Amino acid sequence: QSVFKPIIAKVMEHFAPGAVVLQCGADSLSGDRLGCFNLSVKGHAECVSFVRSFNIPTLILGGGGYTLRNVPRCWAYETAVAVGEPVKDDMPFNDYYEYFGPDYSLHLPVSNMENLNSKEYLNRTKEQLIDILREVEPVPGTQIQTGQVESQLAPRGMNMEFDDPSMADGGNASANNPDQRSDGRSDGRKEHPAEMAS
Repeated sequence: QSVFKPIIAKVMEHFAPGAVVLQCGADSLSGDRLGCFNLSVKGHAECVSFVRSFNIPTLILGGGGYTLRNVPRCWAYETAVAVGEPVKDDMPFNDYYEYFGPDYSLHLPVSNMENLNSKEYLNRTKEQLIDILREVEPVPGTQIQTGQVESQLAPRGMNMEFDDPSMADGGNASANNPDQRSDGRSDGRKEHPAEMAS
């Protein structure tokens, strides 16, 4: 809420798009095999709801999501949010019902994973992104032409800080190489045996 909404609101104000393509990768959900975020299905769908609130034609796409039991939950709920229809939390019986045990519900609790993003870090990152938006040409009145480096059409690059917690800090990144991931998590979460089923 404190990052997504202000940034997207600024993007919508700055560019005034005629349509939006919203890529809803489910790898930011709590418990994802590759992601190291902790969003609930409802929190994830709140992003869809916020973009939808601008009343602009929106194409919603799937994307990442590497925990078999979470991805269909997320996309089913986000489809309901996108069309403005309520959906029950109880999972209806179907051929894949056993994948959704032991609770058989649409919404899962998030983990008690520590949030390693301080408010200061998030605010600083949000302000950096808003500063970058100020340097990008706003709603174009004519066809966009490629500009010279550091012109309004091609603003200079900005260095941003990245926070990628290592295993010692509760994440799954290597302390020496933040791009290297590991199956060993310090939060003790275990994968369901069906996660790697083919």
